[in-house]
Amino acid sequence: MPDQATDTSLPLVLVVDDFQDNREMFAEFLSLSGFRVAEASTGREALDRAFRQPVKLLWVETPSNPLLRVTDLAALAARAKAHGALTVADNTFLSPVLQRPIALGADLVLHSTTKYLNGHSDVVAGALVMRRDDLHEKLAFLQNAVGAVPGPLDSFLVLRGLKTLHVRMERHDQNARLVAQALQRHPKVEKVTWPGLPEHPQHALAAKQMRGFGGMLTCVVRGGLPAARTVLKSVRLFACAESLGGVESLIEHPAIMTHASVPPETRRLLGIDDGFIRLSVGIENGQDLVDDLAQALDRV
Repeated sequence: MPDQATDTSLPLVLVVDDFQDNREMFAEFLSLSGFRVAEASTGREALDRAFRQPVKLLWVETPSNPLLRVTDLAALAARAKAHGALTVADNTFLSPVLQRPIALGADLVLHSTTKYLNGHSDVVAGALVMRRDDLHEKLAFLQNAVGAVPGPLDSFLVLRGLKTLHVRMERHDQNARLVAQALQRHPKVEKVTWPGLPEHPQHALAAKQMRGFGGMLTCVVRGGLPAARTVLKSVRLFACAESLGGVESLIEHPAIMTHASVPPETRRLLGIDDGFIRLSVGIENGQDLVDDLAQALDRV
């Protein structure tokens, strides 16, 4: 039996800058379902090499999790279309309020409705959005055949969340700016990453294709894992949890939580250091959140 990773007769799914975050799904589920999976960066040369073979689907998450890299969706979708490939964009971090991938050329948009669309941390669900009738018919058939449909209460809760989505996203964005700027000034913080900061390597692109920069940010605490553990244990308003996108602020440590399955050497290559912390900034009073992080960092 041929190796699925090298069998060129199998359809190829190309994952752009997001493989590690969804390693289990890409490496296990899709491979077992008869697809080859390859990883590529958004660099022109890397994409040139990737598209030397037929690509069935291109998958991208922007900003990426947890490194918050920003991908040029319009350019990527145009490239995929020229090669006859579908583009799927994971828009969970920004929601339709702050980014519209379909308007930028994506064929399908994925949302974990567990996160911002619901906004209250009481649903586990997902959604695919499209405006192509042929894709809708195929997916509706599969959904009906497989039975992957949300329950009535889950649907109600997501619809409830949509009523306040635009207001919440504005507040997430405002609070994230306050927190990011405060962390930049703190001597115990080595690095802060948020697309809204001018120092972000893709800030200009983010400002071009996004209507706001969202509530997700990361920082690297000086002192490695012991310092990061101290911060996670010392916060009072931030809850230590893996999820994101709710009205409450959450804090987590990717190396020992969400990305613990990623080999340490791979994490280091990606830039997920032992002092790396991910924050989902909620809609509480912004200054209270800044003060909470300051008192926790002061204990390091």
